[in-house]
Amino acid sequence: MTIDADVRPGRTVPPHPRRPPGEAPVLGRASALWASLPRELARVFRPHADALTRVILAEIQRAVPEYARPLEGPFGEVIVRGVREAVGQCLDNLGNPAVNQENWIGVFRHLGRIEYSEGRPLDQIQTAYRVGGLAAWRYIAKVGKARGLPSDLLYVGAEAVLAYVDEISALSVQGYRAAQARAAGTRARQRRQLLGLVLSEPAPAPQAVEGLAGAAGWPVPDRVVAMALEPRRDQHRLPTPALPAEVLADLEGPQPCLLAAAPPEDLQAALRGWRVAVGPRVPLAEAAVSLRWARRAMELSVREILPRTPVLHADDHLATLWLLADEFLIGQLREKCLAPLDGLTDKQRTRLRQTLLAWLQSSGSAPEMAERLGVHPQTVRYRMRRIEELFGDRLNDPEHRLRLEIALRAAELLTPAVS
Repeated sequence: MTIDADVRPGRTVPPHPRRPPGEAPVLGRASALWASLPRELARVFRPHADALTRVILAEIQRAVPEYARPLEGPFGEVIVRGVREAVGQCLDNLGNPAVNQENWIGVFRHLGRIEYSEGRPLDQIQTAYRVGGLAAWRYIAKVGKARGLPSDLLYVGAEAVLAYVDEISALSVQGYRAAQARAAGTRARQRRQLLGLVLSEPAPAPQAVEGLAGAAGWPVPDRVVAMALEPRRDQHRLPTPALPAEVLADLEGPQPCLLAAAPPEDLQAALRGWRVAVGPRVPLAEAAVSLRWARRAMELSVREILPRTPVLHADDHLATLWLLADEFLIGQLREKCLAPLDGLTDKQRTRLRQTLLAWLQSSGSAPEMAERLGVHPQTVRYRMRRIEELFGDRLNDPEHRLRLEIALRAAELLTPAVS
């Protein structure tokens, strides 16, 4: 076989463009290299297409254990088609710059999608491509030497094989990533829908929850805890927390929240940058109730009625949550019960309120009350005489004393927040 020196490869093929690490290779480099080779080579190698396919398949199966199974059924069809397509594409491309690339581009993107759908990591198909490329090159070099092909042709052939492996790897990565993103998007939407369903009122039917939970990959617990996150203006720029799969999350809405059978082990570390209030643990059907109290706890924390800690547990503040469950009613009670103090100055009203609450909570002895209030016992006696003048016989009524204590406790909580 004779090859015209003027059409020998490597003369007009542009150098491989440089690219940043990790960026997909520029498609067409391999095709340009194959096309730079003489068309006569297609006639030399086409009779070897089936043998070359078998060699590549055997080497892939030997080197990649996950592919070492009978090439039958959907798996066998996909992998055999991929290798045949690769061999056929390269042969068609020899000396032919106008060869259609759309088919093989679609095939190798599809192979990436198949890898993701079957749960295999990306490195396996990339290993298969590298191993297959080396096997192909060894076979091509053996045939080329037997036919006396010039060394410069074989060098370009080697470069073309490596470039082709690079390009089909990039195509499969694209297909894999696209399938991964699509699945993640679908799963994320399903989990947000599930969260909305579980938190809806009235409680949804158990069958509806179980059906959507199965699709979203969420094991349905008997009891749950809702967690309310303090909304932030920059919440869309915060890094996505690494939460366990058992946690349903909405971190994008105006009232971000989580739901799980139990809070993650280190909630503060998991939600770095967020403040969170943990609601009571309740049956699944009462998830909305847990979230309601978690949000109420967060609201009171923002108002500094409850502590502004990174993690706030509603269970630790049930009395306060109950006392302030209806601020309108507690306001009415305060207004009615503490009306005798209305004519005093703010300072006088605060001192008598504190003294009256200390009297209701203690045995009523001046020394004990003085120690509690941090004042002299004589000061306590003076204040109590003033209180008796203002409230009169109502202080002897147990029912009224209960209402007074509730009103005074609420005043202690709310007055600093509104003063």
